[in-house]
Amino acid sequence: MEMHQVRYFLAVARLLHFTRAAEECNVTQPSLTRAIKQLEAELGGDLFRRERPAAQLTELGERMHPLLKQCFEAAAGARSLASSFKSGEIGTLRIALANSVDLAVLLPVLEQLQRQFNKLEFRFLRGCSRAVADHLKNGEAELGIAAEINESWDRLDVWPLFTEDFEVAVSDEHRLAAHDRIPVEELGRGAFLSRSYCEHGERLRTQLRELGVEVDRSHDVHSERDLIALVEAGVGIGVVPQTTSLPATLRRAALDGLDARRTIHLHGVAGRERTAVASAVMRLLRGRNWQQALGQRT
Repeated sequence: MEMHQVRYFLAVARLLHFTRAAEECNVTQPSLTRAIKQLEAELGGDLFRRERPAAQLTELGERMHPLLKQCFEAAAGARSLASSFKSGEIGTLRIALANSVDLAVLLPVLEQLQRQFNKLEFRFLRGCSRAVADHLKNGEAELGIAAEINESWDRLDVWPLFTEDFEVAVSDEHRLAAHDRIPVEELGRGAFLSRSYCEHGERLRTQLRELGVEVDRSHDVHSERDLIALVEAGVGIGVVPQTTSLPATLRRAALDGLDARRTIHLHGVAGRERTAVASAVMRLLRGRNWQQALGQRT
């Protein structure tokens, strides 16, 4: 069954006239009649009664009409969708984010994307840095954002986006809530919330031990949401990246005595063709004035 045969059938069924249907389809009447006869042969029966002055649908034609119409519309929709993807009018963003990267970092870029594409679908994948690399390897994600990926894969492209400090997060009822700067020693005077989901979590603990700050009284936290909830409840004190979004019930302060920072990178796969959406995201992320953006968040 060919789509042009279905199109001719639908035209005759609507107009009930072979000549006018041929004119509408911009073909000769013999060509249209021949195509419909081929369709009838494939379906095993007549679809029309050839009466003058008008054609009439047979019982088989009546039963086949809604099915063939649905088939034709589905094919037309598929062609339209494929054309939209090819032209870049529609697309899907498949991006992997490390657990320690706040989605808010991407929001200004996503807002710009929505103005560029008529239809846009987002697919965000979360995981540790190794999971981000795996998503890139197996094609589940076109781009990845993580602080660092300890992966020796030679097809992994890396572009630094911005470097940020780590800050202290406390509840607004904490005794240190009014301080703009908090000495690192304070981290060892109460329950410390250890960010095991962060690539820099163990590194921070090591730095604190080297400074003589004991963080043995710590709670092992596995997500940013849990850390924020525990800080809000006054369970402990946390150290978070500068770009982490905090609710109004929490206070952030600079950490004195500890040089703790990280660089967030954009990752891609060398030699793999990228969609128009992924290419646009790359341009926006790499061209963004991150120093100004980070300054606005503080």
